[in-house]
Amino acid sequence: MENSTRTMRTSALLKRFLPYYKRYLPILTLDMFFAALTTLCEIVLPLIVRNITQLATTDITQLTVPYVLRVGVFYIALRIIDAGASFYMNSQGHIMGVYMERDMRMDMFKHLHTLGFSYYSTAKVGQIMSRITNDLFEITEFAHHCPEEFLIAAIKLVATFVILIGINPVLTLIVFATLPLMLFFTRIFNKHMRKAFADRRSQLGEINAQVQDSLLGIRVVKSFAAEPRELEKFEGSNAVFVRIGRRTFYIMAGFHTMTRIFDGLMYIIVVVLGALFLAEGKIAAGDYVAFLLFIATLLTSIRRIVDFMEQFQRGMTGIERFSAIMDEKPDIEDAPDATELTDVHGDVTFDHVSFHYSDNERDVLADLNLSVKAGERVALVGPSGGGKTTLCNLIPRFYNLSGGRILIDGKDITTLTQRSLRENIGVVQQDVYLFAGTVYDNIIYGSPEATPQQVERAAEMAGADAFIRELPNGYQTYVGERGVRLSGGQKQRISIARVFLKNPPILVLDEATSALDNESERVVQQSLDKLAVGRTTFVIAHRLTTIKNATTIWVLTDQGVEERGTHKQLMAAGGLYARLYQMYTEEA
Repeated sequence: MENSTRTMRTSALLKRFLPYYKRYLPILTLDMFFAALTTLCEIVLPLIVRNITQLATTDITQLTVPYVLRVGVFYIALRIIDAGASFYMNSQGHIMGVYMERDMRMDMFKHLHTLGFSYYSTAKVGQIMSRITNDLFEITEFAHHCPEEFLIAAIKLVATFVILIGINPVLTLIVFATLPLMLFFTRIFNKHMRKAFADRRSQLGEINAQVQDSLLGIRVVKSFAAEPRELEKFEGSNAVFVRIGRRTFYIMAGFHTMTRIFDGLMYIIVVVLGALFLAEGKIAAGDYVAFLLFIATLLTSIRRIVDFMEQFQRGMTGIERFSAIMDEKPDIEDAPDATELTDVHGDVTFDHVSFHYSDNERDVLADLNLSVKAGERVALVGPSGGGKTTLCNLIPRFYNLSGGRILIDGKDITTLTQRSLRENIGVVQQDVYLFAGTVYDNIIYGSPEATPQQVERAAEMAGADAFIRELPNGYQTYVGERGVRLSGGQKQRISIARVFLKNPPILVLDEATSALDNESERVVQQSLDKLAVGRTTFVIAHRLTTIKNATTIWVLTDQGVEERGTHKQLMAAGGLYARLYQMYTEEA
């Protein structure tokens, strides 16, 4: 995923970002108004000092106490207004940024849930986490400060130019002639800063991914005494981060040095040329002081822009990484005229079904034609790589077919909404995933509107109620990350209870007992047998003794469905299934 990130033009990134201001235009408008107000308050001070200096050097009698007090009261009033405006900018402006961060995070989270399994087979969750947290925080600061800083700089630049050109056009034009050169070098540094910040963010995402991978696999790490290996890998990633950081800060240091050089150049021009003009009588003392104050004000604004440019580039990098995820296209989308799947009986038909993964042209399934009647129990067996799991993943449309159709009750699944299709299919997998939360939270995930009584009934049907009640807090016991505080059999029974509560007409059991010990397998198998009653069931079986009572058994190999029939029929035929069964029972 990271390698696909491309550098986008600033204008394109801003075009993607600007619509997020739409909901908050009243706040933004007031924020801009108060930003302009604070700027005008700042510009007034040099004019006051200029006026006082002029009076002091031309007619000191006019510099009376009442006049000075009036000026003081006026300036105090301006500072009060400035303080109120600053309070609004620093509070509501930041809050607006937080709102926009929330909106973007919701959009990204929603979009991530539209992406299919093919995306997550290559994406690193740590990288995604970095984008949805750190990157969006940088955008929050950018959203608030960007319009403020550029408006303030624009007002100061225009106002200062207009005022100074009226005082001394020649000196003004000489001073302002340095700005285009400064902007030229700024543009060069910004390009390098954008690249450096992007590399830094990318490496930080890699570190997040590595930490997550190592901590989630902490039991494997410790069982292999691999802590030194993990530390060595992490040290390597940290070293790369340091190298990128050093390059980043060298660029930033060069940028700041360049702006300080131009600061000094502008001051030297004003001080030296201004003094010469003052000596020749081409500029008054008050004007000379005003010039110095206005240049100081202008340079303060330029320094703020320079400081903000770091934040600007971090914000641009964040928007770019946000856009990279938002531009990922879902590989499975509902048709414009997709309909809801309702009143499901459970007939499933595979009509000339073919499938291959996007990164491999070899067909996993080719021209498959099979029919399953409602309520039948179909077992899928065969060597690894035969397409058993792939076939079951196609029924809920986790992947799009390469060819052919899958029909449920005669309806092509591509004409149905994904939500209604998957609401009618229950999946129990070998690798059970429990969310961090309570036992109750994990069971009710199958049907959020269920009552506590229905949850407990589902647990009873799954054979889980007894052990749940023995837990420290019963149904309110916290199960830990990925259910780490429960045994494999307990987690599996909770996952079965979740499907019982969902009560789907079609069921997929993907080697649901293969990772369990004999006792747990027996209990879980009893739960699965109960769950399968009255449902169209597809069972991917590793332990062949568990499928003897299946309505039909399909033997899948890389050549397709080689054999099909009941256990007795296939054993009598003495083919591949019989050999697999004999091999399994001998090993058992």
